[in-house]
Amino acid sequence: MTAPRASLAADPFPSRPVRIVVPVAPGGSADKLTRTLAQKLSAVWPHTALVENVPGASGNIGTARVAKSAPDGHTLAMTSEGLLLNALIAPAEMGYDGPRAFAGVTKAVVTPQVLAVRAEGGARTLSEYLERARREPGSSTVGLPVRGGIGHVAHEMLAQETGTRFNYVPYPGGAPAVTDVVAGHVGATMVTLAAVTELVRAGRLRALAVSTSYRSPALPDVPTVAEAAGLAGYSVESWQGFVLPAATPRPIVERLGADFRAALGGADVIASLESLGFKVVASTPAELDAQLREDLVRYERVVRQAGMAQR
Repeated sequence: MTAPRASLAADPFPSRPVRIVVPVAPGGSADKLTRTLAQKLSAVWPHTALVENVPGASGNIGTARVAKSAPDGHTLAMTSEGLLLNALIAPAEMGYDGPRAFAGVTKAVVTPQVLAVRAEGGARTLSEYLERARREPGSSTVGLPVRGGIGHVAHEMLAQETGTRFNYVPYPGGAPAVTDVVAGHVGATMVTLAAVTELVRAGRLRALAVSTSYRSPALPDVPTVAEAAGLAGYSVESWQGFVLPAATPRPIVERLGADFRAALGGADVIASLESLGFKVVASTPAELDAQLREDLVRYERVVRQAGMAQR
């Protein structure tokens, strides 16, 4: 990847510290991505990029705070397809106008979701995991980074296609869900791959399958759901990126987009993120805006079929 040239000091922007809100608890994949980029941006901006974790309400508390902030480029939200899923599942609880409240900066990375269990006592294969669920429907617990997030959608698609039922336990982010799987408080989690790669390599978690149509180079021995369960066509790829309030002037949006793409284009950043299981995309603002429109249509169908929307 060739890193685009950032407009590092051509003008006084940013004129004060830039706050990047991560709407989940510290320690998960979203936090790791954001802190990696904040460090790079702080090194080239005249002011520091500050990361603020604001978890709660399936990410709505932190995201709403950014939607209502001054549209001057100094407050961003780290986001994902959860922005769209919240709008489809519980729009009344959002406190903002869904994806229309934002302007895209960049779709930074894509990644599989991974189904992981505790290494000791957990299922050894996806087939064994599903068989346990069939024997005692609804008794198997799955820790979710957020209720209604992409992990929930990906696992529910697996459950529907295999005729199994599970008891979902929501958490305020991937890190606390993973912690409880390691401790044995819940049986499994469906989470962004980057949140668990190090724990899988250390032998504390067992990864049963990834949600994408391809295996991840970060954990090449872990099969896809399609391979492990014989579900041809099953594929869920999640993404993470950054947005600004919709009224932010376009020159600022483009400036931040260029600076984020430059940070993502560094060889050290690419190596670090891809070792965790991310694939760096570094889209333009217009490309992320288009992605938001397209995914809203796609996930509306999935949410409706899964019966996840609140009535």
